[in-house]
Amino acid sequence: MIAWNSTPVPELDGTQSDITLFDTALQEGTVLERHPERSLYVCGITPYDATHLGHAATYVAFDLLNRTWRDAGSTVSYVQNVTDVDDPLLERATATGVDWRDLATEQIALFREDMEALNVLPPDHYVGAVEAVEWIVPAVEDLMSRGLAYTVPGEGGDPDGDVYFSLDAAALLDEDDDARWFLGQVSHLDADAMVVLSAERGGDPARPHKRNALDPLLWRVARPAEPNWPGATLGDGRPGWHIECAVIAHRYLPAPFTVQGGGSDLVFPHHEMSASHAWASSGSPLAQHYAHAGMVGYDGGKMSKSRGNLVLVSKLRRAGVDPAAIRVAILAHHYRSDWSWTDAVLEEAVARLATWRSAAALADRADVARLLAQVREHLADDLDAPSALAAIDAWAAGIHGDGSGRQEFADLADALLGVRL
Repeated sequence: MIAWNSTPVPELDGTQSDITLFDTALQEGTVLERHPERSLYVCGITPYDATHLGHAATYVAFDLLNRTWRDAGSTVSYVQNVTDVDDPLLERATATGVDWRDLATEQIALFREDMEALNVLPPDHYVGAVEAVEWIVPAVEDLMSRGLAYTVPGEGGDPDGDVYFSLDAAALLDEDDDARWFLGQVSHLDADAMVVLSAERGGDPARPHKRNALDPLLWRVARPAEPNWPGATLGDGRPGWHIECAVIAHRYLPAPFTVQGGGSDLVFPHHEMSASHAWASSGSPLAQHYAHAGMVGYDGGKMSKSRGNLVLVSKLRRAGVDPAAIRVAILAHHYRSDWSWTDAVLEEAVARLATWRSAAALADRADVARLLAQVREHLADDLDAPSALAAIDAWAAGIHGDGSGRQEFADLADALLGVRL
């Protein structure tokens, strides 16, 4: 699958220092010391309602990390998936009378356009679940052969043979290894909370014949009128959600890779279960660190398709909103915070961007050099974009320069914040 285009990132004088990032699994800030190579996996969309502000905020957040690493001199290997076959996509296609493949193609194209407009650096590998099926099947077969997965009989008209991962069996692997996976390692939730979230977020804890209510689906055998692919010894079917990311990450990134990113709604079950699959498959943790972006609401409430209040980047763009202003609006909130999109948020971002553009004409090279150091310092502190924006505001408010640093300021805003002036 092809990602989107991007313009070259401007090169800045000097370099970034070590970065402190809040690690969800460790539940504390951790220092990511400078290293020549970094690796990042950010979970992608299920393409049926791309791209709402929640999506945009997540990808802008990890674009900041990507840019900050690059500014520190690192080469970054970045992978993102697309869950281009899954129940929500199929359900939306059925409800709208559109072929699921057409819906996915349309929404993926729209997502690419939105990411390019928002100046998000593209992944090196942009991989759909459908194209990964041929890699997923042998991974599931391997888990089956080692007693880490099992099949369940069908009920209520469903066929026999759906394959589930055994969390209990995985927990017994290499019990003496300090680096081993255990349930709750990423989320720190208790079992009762996990069951509730599993039911809300695509799991099926009430399904009969599972060995553990939380065991996640690895392979769903073919049903009438559902898309399916050859599964060798598994039978025709399609992959589960969590195994998709574990397999794609293992194919393209080191084991473990540096940071697993995504929205906070992916902490459980998705990242917890992907970590379990990776451990069982390779004996290595999936990622060294886990980082998560907060949720974006609308006018103080939840933003959702069912409420009819999704704010779509494409609709904002069609209404004439500058994508740079959308990005500034997102950056005004710390990536880990939950916040709400409002008209006032956008108005403030539009005004802020206009002020920066006016200030650029008076930018003094020496002042911009001092500002660059401040912005770097804020981004090194858990990607604190709001403080970086405030530093630029303060600089712009007191500017009395000669214009010699106009290009340097534009390069700073683009390279570190992804804001095109």
